[in-house]
Amino acid sequence: MRFKTSLLKEPKHRELVSCVGWSSADELFSCSEDHQILKWNLLTNETSVVVKLQDDIYPTDLHWFPKAVSGKKQTMAEIFVLTSTDGKFHFVSKTGRIEKSVEAHRGAVLAGRWNYDGTALITAGEDGQIKIWSKSGMLRSTLAQQASPVYSVAWGPDSDRVLYTLGRQLVIKPLQPGSKVMQWKAHDGIILKVDWNSVDDLILSGGEDCRYKVWDSYGRLLYASSPNDYPVTSVAWSPDGEVFAIGSFNTLRLCDKTGVRNVLNDAVDILEFRDRVIKASLAHGHLVVVTSLQCSIYSTKNWNTPLIFDLKEGTVSLIRQAERHFLLADGGGIYVYSYDGRLVSAPKFPGMRTNVLSVQSVSLSNDTIAIRDKSDEKVVFLFDAQTGKAIGDGKPLTHKMEVMEIALDQCGPSSDRKIALIDKNRDLYVAAVRRLGREQTLHKLGTMVHTMAWNDSTNILCGIQDAQFTVWYYPNVVFVDKNLLPKTLYTKDGSEFTRAPHILNYTGGQVTVRRADGSLVYSTVSPYPALLHDYTASARWEDALRLCRFAKDQGLWACLAGMAVNSKELSTAEVAYAAIGEVDKVQYITFIKDQPSKESSLAHMLLFSGHVQECEATLLQAGLVYQAIQIHINLYNWDRALELAVKHKTHVDTVLAHRQKFLQDFGKKETNKRFLQYSEGVEVDWDKIQAKIEMEVSRERERATSSSIRSSVASRR
Repeated sequence: MRFKTSLLKEPKHRELVSCVGWSSADELFSCSEDHQILKWNLLTNETSVVVKLQDDIYPTDLHWFPKAVSGKKQTMAEIFVLTSTDGKFHFVSKTGRIEKSVEAHRGAVLAGRWNYDGTALITAGEDGQIKIWSKSGMLRSTLAQQASPVYSVAWGPDSDRVLYTLGRQLVIKPLQPGSKVMQWKAHDGIILKVDWNSVDDLILSGGEDCRYKVWDSYGRLLYASSPNDYPVTSVAWSPDGEVFAIGSFNTLRLCDKTGVRNVLNDAVDILEFRDRVIKASLAHGHLVVVTSLQCSIYSTKNWNTPLIFDLKEGTVSLIRQAERHFLLADGGGIYVYSYDGRLVSAPKFPGMRTNVLSVQSVSLSNDTIAIRDKSDEKVVFLFDAQTGKAIGDGKPLTHKMEVMEIALDQCGPSSDRKIALIDKNRDLYVAAVRRLGREQTLHKLGTMVHTMAWNDSTNILCGIQDAQFTVWYYPNVVFVDKNLLPKTLYTKDGSEFTRAPHILNYTGGQVTVRRADGSLVYSTVSPYPALLHDYTASARWEDALRLCRFAKDQGLWACLAGMAVNSKELSTAEVAYAAIGEVDKVQYITFIKDQPSKESSLAHMLLFSGHVQECEATLLQAGLVYQAIQIHINLYNWDRALELAVKHKTHVDTVLAHRQKFLQDFGKKETNKRFLQYSEGVEVDWDKIQAKIEMEVSRERERATSSSIRSSVASRR
């Protein structure tokens, strides 16, 4: 990516240009000390004078009113605020009319910024004051009073904090009274400009020390430039937070540069567009290119005939691709398109802000869309990709802490779709997307995870965990046997990635990581786990066993054990658990195989995976009440065992007998009121209990045999 600079047609400014602002993707407004406001059209390369200001108005800053939430039009959306040296700020319409002028500060008003939802305006002045105004220009409060001029100010991503300059220091002040103010020395000279990106929560600053720096919202330095020749007078993030621009005397800089090349035959294709390119994405065999007016879809097999369709808005800020379709986000909403250019769906939720979406907060798979809510970062909305409707009961996924990054796995049926997330504590969790009425449960995979990515063709997850590169060969194992998780990990030293790395993609057996200095580092992953996933997905269990015997890898055997349990393939699971020395689980699997009916086998498989409620429901639905009661007895869930026995009027004496034996073994007396109540009227006789249990087991075997005979007869017919 590089800047394209040009001198457009007359008219042009005759004095210093003090501020600029984009009204759309192709229209720029500029103000100068020549008292003129000019409009620059990038499509026609023409400029025009919007208005000639009064001679006493010298502009210092310009900021357009933000687009309304969900793209709904408002009259204020055609207005920008203009601050000036006469101590006033002015509301100016797109046609150049000054709608209102407000006396704001003693001395020059150096900065003015709307918050992200357009409900408030903040100004900073030469008098050291920072003031908050309503959108109609009424003073709400004076946020701060400093002894020196405040040159620049910016809103936090949630509009609940304000960043401003104070000499060589940066200050973050929450709007809530009594909250802690954060302040730190940021530069060796006076700080002239700051910007706070709403997508990735990063702060950019530039000052008279001729440096520009990047910070996180805790004041930790992430990047510091080498000294430039002149002071840094302007800084700005791109809307998606991927790049930023730096302005100095006679200098304009952009931080990123990318290119595309066919590495198979070293062929280079030059793609030309009639309008300037805003965004591009290459994945899953397709290149999606967005200009200010159109979207072009190229197949990597044919670069000559792209599919092209017109866009509603030329402000696309995000592209996300999956195997079957891709997602675009612009100022008006979120849209899912097929690769033949057909609109598939347009998901919406209350308070959706498309201008702050990023690759960290939006994920797409063939059947699911996941979007983190900006107004409450603990919430992730899940939508069906084909319909755009909320999945299941419509309730979003809610975490106990703010979510920083989300990612959907890309393979397998929609019923098995999983979502991985990293929260504010840098803990990595995984959850099932389609819960089928069950309560949402998040399972922790790791801690101190800085970045992560799913493989594009297999449900294998990789991440950088603390100072190590980690691969979760089978993240789904936490749903079937949590104890296997440590055995299914691959780790290696990640010092080559340096500080603050970011995983760009995980394609095939290769992971691409961008380091903090912008360079790319590649890491390879063993092909065996992906091959094992393929074998088990197609039920080729003998091939899977042969692969594990050939590789002689404990991690691979542990993956196979989890995959076999998940698929109810007990014989393979028995061999795999034996290979990793899990003798107790081998014995339990043998016990499951000996169960008299399919229902009880399924129930014990659920119990094996820790799903007690599902196990109980399966047994009760099959009429196996005693089995359900006995499971709770074995788990020492005494209250639930007694509750089931009383409800179904059977085996109350069985529960009481086991309870008495349990207390005798530990030398304790009964204190539970319910057990004391039923003990008075129920006689405990172990012989009768044993006879009743044998009768239950015999009845279950007879029922299973009869069912098997009926199935055999039906198949012959």
